Amino acid sequence: MTLVRSELLKIRTTSTWWIFGLISLPLWALALGFNWLQTDALASGNVGDVPADKADQVQAVSSADSIAANLYTNGQFFGLLIVMLLGIVVVTSEFFHQTVTTTFLTAPHRTAVMLAKLAAAGVLALFFWIATTVLNLIFAPLILNATDVGSHLDSGAVWRAVALNGLAYLLWSVLGVGLGVLIRSQIGATVTGILLYLGGTIGAAIAIGLLASRFGDWINELQLLVPSLASSLMVSGVEIPGNPPRWAGAAVLIGYAVVTGVIGVLTIRRRDIS
Repeated sequence: MTLVRSELLKIRTTSTWWIFGLISLPLWALALGFNWLQTDALASGNVGDVPADKADQVQAVSSADSIAANLYTNGQFFGLLIVMLLGIVVVTSEFFHQTVTTTFLTAPHRTAVMLAKLAAAGVLALFFWIATTVLNLIFAPLILNATDVGSHLDSGAVWRAVALNGLAYLLWSVLGVGLGVLIRSQIGATVTGILLYLGGTIGAAIAIGLLASRFGDWINELQLLVPSLASSLMVSGVEIPGNPPRWAGAAVLIGYAVVTGVIGVLTIRRRDIS
């Protein structure tokens, strides 16, 4: 616990966390505006012509539980990017400021230090999840009532989506720490993380959509291989026909986080930090 408190102190005494917080707020608001428009379209049935083979998917996405879960987990896409970058900074700041040698001289058990960094990044990620969830609990009912969907705060599907969203935030902080260990350069790790997250998500979504239209809906199962798409599956609120189940998205993301964490610990134990 002493090491975890030390890592949290390092975070609190720098401007990094609140700078990311200030960045997160407009991104959350942007996502809310987009989801408001989407909610209005789905609730009113104004989704245009739907191909017969997509009717079941559109019906599931248009269900009240799905619409509500989407709003109560609003901001996930950018929020996960932010906590991943924070996880990167937790590690790379030591190399950037050249304090890593002092850290390991003070606490020579590198595994314990690495686990403390993972725990500190997780605490920070949960803080961001709580903050966005509180905002969502304030604004989502207003939008849902305005579109005649209802707040759905009594829906178990909504609260499961919120809880799984918290798990996604926690796991992405682990992925960030692991990436920070593998790429010690703060700028290099940050740029790589952004490119992998944004480029990978958009590129994979386009590729999977094109392949599914050509070879069949079974291609949609490949979403599980893309961490950000697996995260979005977790908070869908309902099972979407043709898509992998939500539990599978959670299982795959946990697997990525465990592998990343183990690689990070093993790497930091063997790396020359002098």
